[in-house]
Amino acid sequence: MLEMNPIQIEGETFIAVTLKLPKTNFMAVTNDTGYIMCGALDVHLFNTNQKLIDRKIVAGRAVGVRTIEQLLEAPLESVTLEAEQLGITAGMKGKDALLKMKAR
Repeated sequence: MLEMNPIQIEGETFIAVTLKLPKTNFMAVTNDTGYIMCGALDVHLFNTNQKLIDRKIVAGRAVGVRTIEQLLEAPLESVTLEAEQLGITAGMKGKDALLKMKAR
């Protein structure tokens, strides 16, 4: 089952996406600038593959989360190089990273 819902964080609107798969959930919260995602995101690939680096993808990865609420509160385990350019860092809560994406 696929769920897409708008969510509000400090008055800013983002889109939360959950894809329920057998024995796991795939989750992301996004806006026009970038996104945070569950552990399925391969940040290392985005940071080492030149074609992906050139795309300037703004993204962060949180591991061990099972709900959108957990994704928003979890510290990011890793972030892309482009996310770092916006001041988004590993260890930052997902919702704080999203707010930095909105401020872009």
